[in-house]
Amino acid sequence: MSVSGLCEFCMQNEVVDGCDRCGRLVCERHYDKKTGFCTDCLKEMGQSPEENDTQHRKPDDVDTYRF
Repeated sequence: MSVSGLCEFCMQNEVVDGCDRCGRLVCERHYDKKTGFCTDCLKEMGQSPEENDTQHRKPDDVDTYRF
């Protein structure tokens, strides 16, 4: 999707995509690539971006896992 402008949530970051549910133009921080929904729509559906990506999430500031 080729869009330009500011995120409709934070009004600071550049738009990366639009929500497939509500159509709002949002930045990377407010967009969940896995579902295609904005963070607001995920909250309304009782989900969060973290819940959708628990399988692939790493702890903050960690590049690799060591066992």
